[in-house]
Amino acid sequence: MTNDNRDILEILKGELDFLQNGGYSQSDRTPWQPKSAFQESLTCINYGYPYRAHPCNECHLLDFVDAEHQLEAIPCHFIPLNRSGETIDSLELDQDEERLQRKLEDWLRVTIHDIEEKRSELAMAACP
Repeated sequence: MTNDNRDILEILKGELDFLQNGGYSQSDRTPWQPKSAFQESLTCINYGYPYRAHPCNECHLLDFVDAEHQLEAIPCHFIPLNRSGETIDSLELDQDEERLQRKLEDWLRVTIHDIEEKRSELAMAACP
């Protein structure tokens, strides 16, 4: 069950902004270390902790993960990013960071739009 008090829309917008501003590009300080999508941004509920202070099942991103992948070590890496079923996990195997970032940005844009549209519809329905 999600135990994250943050607004998912703001989380996703923050992630998109992070990506568009260089996000997961190689660090000048640690260029030998690969970057991990979601885990190395404020999107992750465990960001900044030297260990996992919160189980992944407390994160909003789990809502986007298919049931069969929710117990993976990094379940958010199994979010289907498109109709082809590509995930961060599958795209990392290609070792094409540019492609991974582009697919993740596309997913974020679509998901943000869907959430905004759904919220707008709910707001309209609530108005007399």
